[in-house]
Amino acid sequence: MDYQVFTLPNGIRLLYKPSESSITHACIVINAGSRDEPESKDGLAHFIEHLLFKRTERRSTRQILNYLEDIGGDLNAYTTKEYTCIHASFLNPYLSRALDLFEDLVFHSAFPVKEIEKEKSVILDEIASYQDQPEEAIQDDFEDMLFAGHALGRNILGTSESVKGLHREDVFSFLSSCYNTEEIVIGVSGNYDFKKLTRVFSKYYNGIPHNRITLQRNAPQHKAETKRVEKAIAQTHCVLGNHAYSIHHPHKTGLLLLNNILGGSGMSSVLNLTIREKYGIAYTIESNYTPLSDSGIFSIYFGTDAEKAEKALSLVNKQLKLLRENKMTDLTLERAKKKLNGLVALAEDNRLGVIIAMAKSLIDYNKVDSLNEVFDKVNNVTSVQLLEIANEICSPAAMSTLMFEPEED
Repeated sequence: MDYQVFTLPNGIRLLYKPSESSITHACIVINAGSRDEPESKDGLAHFIEHLLFKRTERRSTRQILNYLEDIGGDLNAYTTKEYTCIHASFLNPYLSRALDLFEDLVFHSAFPVKEIEKEKSVILDEIASYQDQPEEAIQDDFEDMLFAGHALGRNILGTSESVKGLHREDVFSFLSSCYNTEEIVIGVSGNYDFKKLTRVFSKYYNGIPHNRITLQRNAPQHKAETKRVEKAIAQTHCVLGNHAYSIHHPHKTGLLLLNNILGGSGMSSVLNLTIREKYGIAYTIESNYTPLSDSGIFSIYFGTDAEKAEKALSLVNKQLKLLRENKMTDLTLERAKKKLNGLVALAEDNRLGVIIAMAKSLIDYNKVDSLNEVFDKVNNVTSVQLLEIANEICSPAAMSTLMFEPEED
């Protein structure tokens, strides 16, 4: 096996992936995100992620930020709809320092009222900056439309109104009801003796109280919708898409493959070759598939001049129709599999990304697939399955569309 797992009595797990590098990449991943926020508390999970760095019982903000940076390390964090992640990169001798800091941030943050109020202003500026970027804002608005009335539709940042209404007691309530110690994984990719690593890990995390809880997550329903919104922008931006398969669905790998064919990584995707290279009517066009624990998001985005938008949309729909009506040839399918497998292999060079993905996999599946197991799943996808997936996910009756259009003079 290319990884090892050690579990404490409180449920917190250590995931270790050996590497001969002199650099260690580490993370702490928590199975709690924006979809787990109470109603009207939009942005709370992301707000907490910010506040974790503001003061602990033992460290000031300056001490937190300097603790790894003083030895040339890097520390950062992010929040998604289902996860909170803190990650760090540093020279191998400083592992103990990083694990100590992770434990302090997640389990001993003080959340002083003064810092809470100060950080609200920072996040309000962050929200405003995203709203100034239509290519970013439309993605959030599309997901809000796609998951209308459901927690998955919430903007991870929250809204100006919801962030202003967050309080210290909301923070502690979320931590106690969502930070399940059995759903927390510390991932380490570095050059260590595993027994010594488990001793260091146990030193910092064995004393954390066991907090076993069950998140109340309900799968969303979907009704297709089309919406056009005028904004003070120069170009038209468009997103169309649908609910998609969850992380546990047997067609997940097939949709990952279909997405990469259609508009995934690189310049050779179907949409890029058609919309950009052949017709020259969109600088950016891409598709994305994000599987979630009980649902997923499949979407296509493009931005173009207003007078070209309808043609671009028509061409996108034409490509989707071809996928629904024509079984892929063996040669095309084989090429697509080689491309996706190559991209998966290249991603292994990003050791930080790999250890975070492995930690999430341990939470989601209680195991981590080897590279060969991933290749096998991709290679087992058939053209018949892709046809079935295209007809289910890309059905015109099920697709929603959101367009941001320039205001008329």
